[in-house]
Amino acid sequence: MKLLSDFLPVLLFFVAYKYYGIYPATAVAMAVSLVQVGYAWIRYRRVEPMNLLTLAIILLFGGATLIFHDEQFIKWKPTIINWMFGLAFLVSRWWGDKPLLERMLQGNLELPENVWRRLNYLWITFFLSVGAANLLVVYNYDTETWVNFKLFGMLGLTLAFVLGQSIYLYRYMPQPSAEE
Repeated sequence: MKLLSDFLPVLLFFVAYKYYGIYPATAVAMAVSLVQVGYAWIRYRRVEPMNLLTLAIILLFGGATLIFHDEQFIKWKPTIINWMFGLAFLVSRWWGDKPLLERMLQGNLELPENVWRRLNYLWITFFLSVGAANLLVVYNYDTETWVNFKLFGMLGLTLAFVLGQSIYLYRYMPQPSAEE
């Protein structure tokens, strides 16, 4: 359910783009993001810091897109978000006693310290690479291709990465005993 919630603004952006173009799609993504954060606040009286950061970036870059009528701003948003996440994972190595990924998954997985560190570096590499791939598409293809990449390409890359990570982590999962 959380994955759907995370991709809802992207999905609705895609649908709005197909019917109305980049500027209405940008407004839709901004509105949906605001509604999601507002709903979280009303329901739980709490909003995750990542969701607030993402909202701030969509409002900033989406607002600039609409005000200046320049689609380059909204096209840079995925890169900025991915690079900020990559930077957060990188900085977490020196800020605090555990890598960010370990803090996020604490209690769900028991892994050796070197595995947590390796996974954290993999996430850093993933976020930086996806941000760079977005710019590659932005500057080498038309807006239609970028919108398709934003939904299908980034989602596909994320799913492939998570699947690969799951396969890697399988060897560290506790195996059920014969009695279980």
